[in-house]
Amino acid sequence: MAATPQNRNNDHIANGSSGPKATFTTIRYGNNHGSLSFGHIAKLGDVTCDVLIQASEGTHNISMDKDGPRKGFTEIKAPSNFQVNCGRDNDKKAETCIIHSENGNITLRASNGKIIFEALDVEFNVKGKDKEEGNFIVSASESVEFKDCQTFQVNATTKWRLASPNIAEMVANGQLKIVSSVIRGVTAGCSLKDGKFGGKLIFDKETQK
Repeated sequence: MAATPQNRNNDHIANGSSGPKATFTTIRYGNNHGSLSFGHIAKLGDVTCDVLIQASEGTHNISMDKDGPRKGFTEIKAPSNFQVNCGRDNDKKAETCIIHSENGNITLRASNGKIIFEALDVEFNVKGKDKEEGNFIVSASESVEFKDCQTFQVNATTKWRLASPNIAEMVANGQLKIVSSVIRGVTAGCSLKDGKFGGKLIFDKETQK
């Protein structure tokens, strides 16, 4: 059985196609509400699907691909909401929902919306195997804001740094305590004449563009 007209709604496009697929054992059950296929061939003819569950709306489906450039792929498509609800009978400490990638990245993408985390506690554990891994990076085109917390604490074993090319503020309406072996304050005055204890090299380094 080669690709059939029904395949127009299951157009898995992938590079590296190994050529058209063919099978003589495909079975399909269905009616106007949906279908269940074993051995379905994708529109491009390059992938055989072991199991395809398809609703009356063609892009609403679950596919388990067998070979070709999508070997071992499992894909769920939903034109509207997709929801997973679990853990009703579990206790609070149970590992109820797990997404595990043995190799490769995990990507959460909301192309036209927000990603929202809601929980009693949220933990990020980033542990790399060498000095090039173990990084936690936050990049935002506008602002990064932490608010409503009772305590905000950063513990760095080697170094911490806050820098701004424009304005920096540190405000404590109660008490501000700074403890250090050496405290050095450098102003723009060092750019013209070095201070008694130096400072011009620090100023030049921190203001260079």
